[in-house]
Amino acid sequence: MKLALGLARRGHGWTSPNPMVGAVLVKDNLVIGRGYHRRFGDNHAEVNALQNASADPAGATLYVTLEPCCHHGKTPPCVDAIISSKIERVIIGTLDPNPEVNGKSVKILNENGIETRVGVLEEECRELNEAHFKYMTRGLPMVTLKFAQTLDGRIATASGDSRWISSEDFQKLAHRLRAVNDAVLVGINTVLADDPQLTVRLVRGRNPTRVILDSRLRTPPKSKIVRTCDVVPVIIATTEQADNRKISQLRGLGVEVLEIQSDASGGIDLKHLLQALGERNISSLLVEGGAEVITSFLHHKLADRVVVALAPKILGRGIDAVGELDISRVSQALRLTLQKISRAGDDIVIEARVARSYG
Repeated sequence: MKLALGLARRGHGWTSPNPMVGAVLVKDNLVIGRGYHRRFGDNHAEVNALQNASADPAGATLYVTLEPCCHHGKTPPCVDAIISSKIERVIIGTLDPNPEVNGKSVKILNENGIETRVGVLEEECRELNEAHFKYMTRGLPMVTLKFAQTLDGRIATASGDSRWISSEDFQKLAHRLRAVNDAVLVGINTVLADDPQLTVRLVRGRNPTRVILDSRLRTPPKSKIVRTCDVVPVIIATTEQADNRKISQLRGLGVEVLEIQSDASGGIDLKHLLQALGERNISSLLVEGGAEVITSFLHHKLADRVVVALAPKILGRGIDAVGELDISRVSQALRLTLQKISRAGDDIVIEARVARSYG
């Protein structure tokens, strides 16, 4: 199963909206086939393992990180291929929460005389596809907040200068995060200040859908994001405050303008936005916004993970990475579970999950 997990990770960033899956065929204590889901629309891991088999799979054991599919999608059901190959046993890391699958494949395999076992390295297999599990059970994308700050917690100087707090190595990591998420989100202030592209350039990978929070629709039609919307999709989330002529203009340029209800402060209701993104098959969202956007996601308890670069720099007075969260006691602090601590150039990178009781 560990081998299957390693294979599955090779599809990271390419399989969405499908999950990452790895499969290993074993016969007479020898690995005779291995495969993984390479990209959305291609063969699934089980089929690739069967096609790569160096011996007849009849009587073999199949190890697979996620329950095989039993429904027609871009490809035929994997259970059909498993049954026809006369595999004897199937060891499954975890059930698939997809309601079209969820336990149904195990039942089909058992009815066809194939022994199954579920729950081998289950925690690791679920963590591998945590975005898929959240999306399938709640209809919402998994939200990762990414930002770089100095040791004294600043993301910019008092004048607003932020280039570059982080190292080139962390900037490359940021592009890798874009490549493995379905969408990347920033606020309108970032668009107006930096005119970013929000594409993947420093590493190899897919470009995410670009999402802009813009309650009054101030996005310039000549911005880089709008000018490239025919190549990489752009969604601008706005409210009833937006000018209808500007909505028509941006839609005419190829931008998808989503009118989202306002929250109590007149901004975009982030929970309703996440629901709208989920309806568009976006299962993972990278938030690269400034302090206001980062604070909003934390304040409304909508963040699942954080990836933070701590740069060995001190600015003194400046713009805080996170603003007011209405916390008056240390016991009320948002709790994080560390997942990984690493280096990116001179920066220390902390990857952590926000406590489940929080979001």
